[in-house]
Amino acid sequence: MKTEPMKRTVKIMLPLLVLILVLLFLPAPAEAQATVLLREEFHDLNQWRPVTFPKIKEHTQYTIEAQGRESVLRVESRGSASAIIYRKPFNVYDYPMLRWRWEVMNVYEKGNARTKEGDDYPLRIYVLFEYEPDKAGFYDTIKYGVAKTLYGEYPPHSALNYIWANRDDETGIITNTYTSNAKMIVLQKGKKKLGRWIVEERNILDDYRKAFGTDPPAMATLGIMNDSDNTREASVSYVGFIEVYR
Repeated sequence: MKTEPMKRTVKIMLPLLVLILVLLFLPAPAEAQATVLLREEFHDLNQWRPVTFPKIKEHTQYTIEAQGRESVLRVESRGSASAIIYRKPFNVYDYPMLRWRWEVMNVYEKGNARTKEGDDYPLRIYVLFEYEPDKAGFYDTIKYGVAKTLYGEYPPHSALNYIWANRDDETGIITNTYTSNAKMIVLQKGKKKLGRWIVEERNILDDYRKAFGTDPPAMATLGIMNDSDNTREASVSYVGFIEVYR
């Protein structure tokens, strides 16, 4: 009878159909969790050291402020300039991703990324790449050796500055007017988003290669600065968190 082969076929296919239905209704696999190397939520500034600059007497104020249930970094500049640097360097090839949340209350009316007189920003997040003596040429060996003698440590090899630019016509990647070893990447600009928390996310390796046309040194650290020593203006800005991950 024809019904017997049909029964056998159904009997064979039934487990396969059940398996398909089970797979269809299973939840989608979760995306791979990011591995976070460091996350600073600014309960204190124990992991940061202040950096001041020769001939600049007025220093930017970095303080912890409570906003609701959160602690944030408050950064206030009044004709001043200084920075804070994270104490622990990290390998950008192992952990190339950077994310943070920032808020700027006002920009500088005289600020201009293309002039030395306007080279002030209400907030910038630095990635500072370490000088590598074993890979340096003769000229850099002399230059960085002299700098270490004067200041007690090597200056950075190069730097990415993620900036909140003052002017609406400032875009893309801009070479700093004081040194070609610092490239400024405009992420926000002007007054449109002032007073609003914004989360940024960047791939450090990609940005360095676009900015400098080469691979970066392996080790780097983070910096934060609000400066107004050139414009002699004042501003307040905030950082909610900052993290490095892969």
